Amino acid sequence: MAAMERFDAVVVGSGPNGLAAATTLADAGRSVLVLERSDDLGGGTRSYELTEPGVRHDLCATAHPTAVLSPYYRTLPLADHGLEWVHAEFPAAHAVRPGVAVPLPRDLDEAVDSLGEDGDTYRGVMGPIVRDWAKLEDAVLGPIPRIPAHPVSLVRFGINALAPATLTARRFRTERAKALFAGCAAHSFLPLTRPLTASFGWFLMATAHLAGWPVARGGSSTLRDALVSYARSRGVEFRTGVEVKSLRELPPRSLTLLDVTPNQFATMAADDLPPGYLRRATRFVRGPGVFKLDAVTDRPIPWANPTLARAGTVHLDGTVDDIVEAEAGTFAGHHVARPFILVVQATGFDPTRAPEGTHTVWAYAHVPNGSPRDHTQHIIDRIEEHAPGFRSTVRAVHSTSPAGLEDHNPNYQGGDISGGAHTIRQLVFRPFPQRDPYATPLPGVFLCSSSTPPGAGTHGMCGHRAARSALAWTGS
Repeated sequence: MAAMERFDAVVVGSGPNGLAAATTLADAGRSVLVLERSDDLGGGTRSYELTEPGVRHDLCATAHPTAVLSPYYRTLPLADHGLEWVHAEFPAAHAVRPGVAVPLPRDLDEAVDSLGEDGDTYRGVMGPIVRDWAKLEDAVLGPIPRIPAHPVSLVRFGINALAPATLTARRFRTERAKALFAGCAAHSFLPLTRPLTASFGWFLMATAHLAGWPVARGGSSTLRDALVSYARSRGVEFRTGVEVKSLRELPPRSLTLLDVTPNQFATMAADDLPPGYLRRATRFVRGPGVFKLDAVTDRPIPWANPTLARAGTVHLDGTVDDIVEAEAGTFAGHHVARPFILVVQATGFDPTRAPEGTHTVWAYAHVPNGSPRDHTQHIIDRIEEHAPGFRSTVRAVHSTSPAGLEDHNPNYQGGDISGGAHTIRQLVFRPFPQRDPYATPLPGVFLCSSSTPPGAGTHGMCGHRAARSALAWTGS
């Protein structure tokens, strides 16, 4: 970079939040430079030919309900830049045990019917969330508002969201409904006995009815490509292969937005941060990790229960008690016998990802942060339990350990794809209790990663809101 080169803003990191921050600033008339450590832009929205030529795998994020719901993304003409969403018949399904499964249909009435005697209970909570979503989305997908615009709707949601998922599951009578809810709540990566874990279950199930759990046609990189294309159309400049180890390496600028975790920021600015903030940033708690498996098969997964074949995302597996036990052990740092597993079968409804006659399998298991174990065969064996003959369909496999994910994206420390543990403190006051969750003690320096509100998810809201905070700081 030339010595005298100057930008209004420099964004470090090109994940969805870094890109959202950059476009928000550019749309406000600022000159913006984005620096990316990797040779490839996109953070968690990158696709690669990991197994065979012509077969596109999403290395991290693949199903994107929050991207469709994102209040910010909806303001962008991403379809004009090549983005197209595609849906499975069911957004998700939960495998309780071999041969027994419960779907999560996109239509609320269909979901109520599928839950049988628990349908009325489900509608009693989910109906108002779906009906009032326009009143809730700003609060749910942003910092906790000081004065909520729609207090009645928010309080109604909060009453159901504050409880532990285990307590909420007891409201259902059937094993199927309890397991379906627990599987969605397990996206919290927390012991399901903890307060607020119910919020993850209700939110994830609501997204199924509000937006589905679609994938981007052609792979998650097409979402990245659309965001980058729009950013370039607004004058944003990009430079890849630039690792920023210190803020002092950056060119002159008025604003700095960092798509990094607090731990990384502490390293980048250690000499300039006040001791108290440095201590909080260094102690920011990481969540459990994931072990990722990508496979190419010569036919769709041969599920024994046809419900699973109709779903985009499949949760493996177990009753509510099984999931509670697995998540508690994983959070405590133990390698449990049956970790929670997610499977996405994208080529079942997006055949553009692989040549005719081949299919992709995307899967990850919840594991302790930094787990050194190879979970490849365990994931294959678990799918085989519900899909006899699956193993014989596998042509090639690519596995990514927690360390491999962190090497791919340093934000995924120890395989933590959530930007930090969802403890009460780090969920309610993400990343720390302070007036502006995006600001730092350094003038003009803001965090914009998923370690800030509203947290993980391919929605860009962390970056967008951080950029708005930065613009407010400048008086704009």
